[in-house]
Amino acid sequence: MGPIAPEFRAPMGNRVFGCDDCLAVCPWNKFARTPPLTAAPDRLADLLGLDDSAFRVRFGGTPVKRTGRDRFLRNVCIAAGNSSDAALVPQLLALLGDASPLVRGMAVWALARLAPARASSEAPTRAAAETDPDVRAEWTAALAK
Repeated sequence: MGPIAPEFRAPMGNRVFGCDDCLAVCPWNKFARTPPLTAAPDRLADLLGLDDSAFRVRFGGTPVKRTGRDRFLRNVCIAAGNSSDAALVPQLLALLGDASPLVRGMAVWALARLAPARASSEAPTRAAAETDPDVRAEWTAALAK
């Protein structure tokens, strides 16, 4: 799966994995030893910093692992962009250089929502160096706002 269409990003809110809502309301989770995955702003910063190794350790043996780090971080970037939390900007800036174009593209989108001036200042050099057409399109869209 690739980028999520722009019209679906804002409605995703803070959901980072398809099971979020079910886990939050399931009465059986009161017996769980670990809390369900939530995308509270204080956890988003931690999730944005996951490299592949940390992702595998943290989510090994869970349904989240099958999503894969890149698609998971795509969703975390969207949640960050929907959070209104400018404190997440440094993590998003770091993800602009991620090896995954999927992660880079959603980091662009999230940065443009949280810090439009910073996205505009980053765009000329980052977009010129970008090789992935989807990420270049995100830069173009960010500048159009």
